[in-house]
Amino acid sequence: MKTHRISALVALFLILWLSVAPAFGVNKEMVQLQTQVQQLQEQMTAMQRSFDERMGVMKNLVEKDTDTVNKLATALNNLQTTLQKQQEGEGSKSDQLSGQIQALNDTMDEIKVRLAKVTKQLEDMQAAQQSFAAQQATTQAQQQQMASAPPPDVLYNNGLRDYNGGKNDLATQEFSDYIKFYPNTDLAGNSYYYLGELQFKQANYQQAVQSYDQVLQNFPSGNKAASAQLKKGFALLELGKQDEGVSELRHLIQRYPHSPEALQARERLRKAGVSSSGR
Repeated sequence: MKTHRISALVALFLILWLSVAPAFGVNKEMVQLQTQVQQLQEQMTAMQRSFDERMGVMKNLVEKDTDTVNKLATALNNLQTTLQKQQEGEGSKSDQLSGQIQALNDTMDEIKVRLAKVTKQLEDMQAAQQSFAAQQATTQAQQQQMASAPPPDVLYNNGLRDYNGGKNDLATQEFSDYIKFYPNTDLAGNSYYYLGELQFKQANYQQAVQSYDQVLQNFPSGNKAASAQLKKGFALLELGKQDEGVSELRHLIQRYPHSPEALQARERLRKAGVSSSGR
């Protein structure tokens, strides 16, 4: 009896350990990922600080060198002016000094050109650094938005519920948020379609055409492709674009000949007095 009790306790312990172990493994991996992210952030901060310090030193040196060159140029100009006043009395000696000063001026011009190049490179580096910082800030903001976004199925179902409930403004916001946060999922195509439907209801036919186009171009094999093409044809007809609308409906009939959407397209073309085959 005692042996059976001990065996039962051991079995219970094993079951509890096995149920906890996966969760512990997941938590451990999550902690490791968080630690790695923190280390990367610290390294990025250190690199940013080092870059800023070096840029500050370089900028200070360039400014000092530029100031020195300007002072030397002024001194040379003053010396040349003084020498020109004394040339009449000094003869060949003054000509020799004038040549030396001219050579110094030429050298000074070369230094100015080099300084200008260094200044331009420094400005380009600062612009690149600012661009990188802006991109980093944008990426962090997007990550924060993603972290705060509702799960995709919750967000989509909320949009669908409000769409069916006639809460058009709320549904528009939810479908737009879904596309913003989860643009590469299959339900993003459905979200574009329902946005088009909401715009069509509000007689915003041009915007509706654009939303339907997103479905057709990015999700051609999705379950809303035929409906999107049908409603795009209707929206074009509402805009007075008869030829484009008819062409879209005929293309739908050719692509989905036995679908309910093809039946609606034939009926719309029949009412308009237009052949569905283009003959």
